[in-house]
Amino acid sequence: MTRTAVDPAAFVAAIRSVVGPTDGKVALHEPLMGERERVLVDDCVRSGWVSSVGEYVNEFERRIAEVTGAAHAVVTASGTAALHVAFVVAGIGRDDEVLVPALTFVATAAAVVHAGAVPHFVDVDPATLAVDPKALRRHLAAIAKMEGGRLVNRTTGRRIAALVPVHPFGFVAPMPDLLAVAAEFGIPVIEDAAEGLGATLDGRAAGTFGLLGTLSFNGNKIVTTGSGGAILTDDAELARLAKHVSTTAKLPHPWRYEHDVVGYNYRMSNLAAALGLAQLERLDEFAAAKRALVARYGTAFAGLDGVTIVTAPAGVVANGWLATAILEDADADLLDAVLGACHGDGLLCRPAWTPLHLLAPYADCPRADMTATERLGHSIVNLPSSPALALRVAG
Repeated sequence: MTRTAVDPAAFVAAIRSVVGPTDGKVALHEPLMGERERVLVDDCVRSGWVSSVGEYVNEFERRIAEVTGAAHAVVTASGTAALHVAFVVAGIGRDDEVLVPALTFVATAAAVVHAGAVPHFVDVDPATLAVDPKALRRHLAAIAKMEGGRLVNRTTGRRIAALVPVHPFGFVAPMPDLLAVAAEFGIPVIEDAAEGLGATLDGRAAGTFGLLGTLSFNGNKIVTTGSGGAILTDDAELARLAKHVSTTAKLPHPWRYEHDVVGYNYRMSNLAAALGLAQLERLDEFAAAKRALVARYGTAFAGLDGVTIVTAPAGVVANGWLATAILEDADADLLDAVLGACHGDGLLCRPAWTPLHLLAPYADCPRADMTATERLGHSIVNLPSSPALALRVAG
């Protein structure tokens, strides 16, 4: 069957059929704030407890654990900080390699480098946009060996210390298959679920399958604290250590400043946690409306040649964070033409991130074959998906 490249004007018309006419630009994703956010933030300000100590921080951690089903949640100043601390407490450091997809936001690889380790890029499955378990197994079988009880890269001699699946655009990676590959090679799994709060696979929350998982509450996420993140784990000792390390590793004492290891000033503020608590109350509402918005995009694009709206794999309930279109037979010129047409009409769509192995800081990192990742790099277009837009369209 011959495929036809999508017409940029028709692409714009399909989006407009969903979002309708608007005054001004339609954002890709922007937060929706209400009275409840103002009330809790005002209360925090009046209390005077606005830094990293306060009841809102404690309550937000409790509620994140409750919502995700994790035994423990430790909140941090950013999603990147959460990943960095997760790597540190998992024992990842210098002369280690960490397997990460190249189709992800740069913070995934940056946190590996912050921990002193080296990103080792692996390919994704076009069907899930997440790490491809079959390709991962083939790659590890080709380049890895056991040496002194450790899995090492035959070429570099470095330990392969962890696998970091990323849950892309509000879907969930194929975790059972990825966990099976990781177990086969003896690799711990640390999930980057920055985009996955509210998404589940067979009823289990993104970020709760591995040894540790991390979330982001950046301003563009489904629930925001302005800037923030969280570490999820069922391991009580790892949770204790994550909280200790992210609080400058200060030993408890009424007045002495004693620190037993190198720590980081990474704790979330009470002020941010107050905002997050109010946002979290609307997680289910936001996710349901955003899933409905994705479905409307699916209908609008159904008759349009050359483009497909990504839908959730079997067993996955997505959170609808960013509606995602795949351009068929695309190249960089077609992608730019589509995005140019969208922006010209005030629709602030975006491409996927530049594949990380093509960025200058990571060009020399070890990597698998990147065929699918490089193709998707000029095929993905994320569509306007803000909670306010989703609620308006749904209502």
